[in-house]
Amino acid sequence: MPYARTALSAVRSLEAVAAEAAGALAGTVRLAATPTVRRGPVPGLLRHWRAGQPNVPVRVFEGDSAEIAAWLEDGTADAAVLVDPPPGTGVPLAEDRYRALLPRDHPLAGEAAVDVRDLEDDPFLVSPGGCETRLRELHRLAGARVTPTHRVRDLATLISMVQAGLGVTALTEASRPLVPPDLVLLPVTPPASQRLALSGPRDRPWLPAVRVLAESAAARQWATGP
Repeated sequence: MPYARTALSAVRSLEAVAAEAAGALAGTVRLAATPTVRRGPVPGLLRHWRAGQPNVPVRVFEGDSAEIAAWLEDGTADAAVLVDPPPGTGVPLAEDRYRALLPRDHPLAGEAAVDVRDLEDDPFLVSPGGCETRLRELHRLAGARVTPTHRVRDLATLISMVQAGLGVTALTEASRPLVPPDLVLLPVTPPASQRLALSGPRDRPWLPAVRVLAESAAARQWATGP
């Protein structure tokens, strides 16, 4: 299957380059994004592209960071919104700031911002993978300790566990549309964020349509929340 995907991706690339040489953009662009990012800047990107490039449909595929990297490599995806990619990778889109997710009846829920050190005694819930790595770095910078009580991959389950009073967590601003009324999403100190960038494959030429979409996206800043 990996060889078949690579071959099909090459055929699609040839068709796209031929269309560009004829003065037209063609083909559907397959865009990969994590669940949080898909609810953050991606809807705005899709509206922008539909208005500016109506002849280039964009299909969105959702996966975690490891899956997205593999999809770009084997040609399953033509482009992706990457989280904290290496410097110089793709087109920068936004800085997605971290927030503390707390129940409304939490003692700190009324604060303008939450010091990470003040959450040391709370059960802390994390999503494994890159998100946990970044949260550990956030705690290290604050001089705070973190011992995750639960590791939950599914974002909706993580939020439901905070609702149930099983602990607190930290999400990014892009998650705000998912936060129910009985929870609050508050700025954290010290401030921390993750970088979002739009990129094509690292080791293969980008489709002409992906280059055009990336150039148009680079012309403005993209909000990660309302």
